[in-house]
Amino acid sequence: MFTDFDFGVVLTSLPYLFGTGMVFTLTLTALAASGGIILGTIIAMMRLSGITALALPAKIYVNFMRSLPLVLVIFWFYFLVPYIGQWMTGASRPISVGAFTSALVTFTLFEAAFFSEIMRAGIQAIPKGQTAAAQAIGLTYGQTMRTVILPQAFRNMLPLLLTQTIVLFQDTSLVYVISLTDFLGAASKVAQRDGRLVEMYLFAAAVYLVICITASTLVRRLQRRVAIIR
Repeated sequence: MFTDFDFGVVLTSLPYLFGTGMVFTLTLTALAASGGIILGTIIAMMRLSGITALALPAKIYVNFMRSLPLVLVIFWFYFLVPYIGQWMTGASRPISVGAFTSALVTFTLFEAAFFSEIMRAGIQAIPKGQTAAAQAIGLTYGQTMRTVILPQAFRNMLPLLLTQTIVLFQDTSLVYVISLTDFLGAASKVAQRDGRLVEMYLFAAAVYLVICITASTLVRRLQRRVAIIR
């Protein structure tokens, strides 16, 4: 059954697969996760602010983003944003955004909806007495969140934030729809060039499996340590 397999093509393609594809995947994952956590934290604070003008738009945004397929959002930003930019700026032609910038913005905005729910749960898990105590000593809402609540929420929710980042790492493979070359895209190109689809896709699956299982194991260990600290 496996006599016709040639995994030599995998070995000869490793510099391209990891030097181009995996670097792109990890870069997009890191940037989108960082931006998503920052934006998600802001959205979570808006939802918990008690101010309807802030909480309602934040709630609508989260529910809207979580209801859409990610691949559809990628298409939207890639094809529609240039025309929206043209309309907003009054330019004579669509604004050039670029595939990478479009993908980064898409993943950041999409993942922010999920990170915001994680951070909201983390903030709500902090005893309300800490907020009351901070206000009693004269701290403003912003100071209370920045110095008392958010550090604890980040620590408590770090395992969940990292778990969502692993999901984001897997989701980056969807950038193939806008012709970007991530790790899976690089494997696909080599597979089609050399006619070795089975070998390349098996190798890509094995790499994703090893990375995700390793990362998940580390997250579980971190979760146990956080539980002990608490």
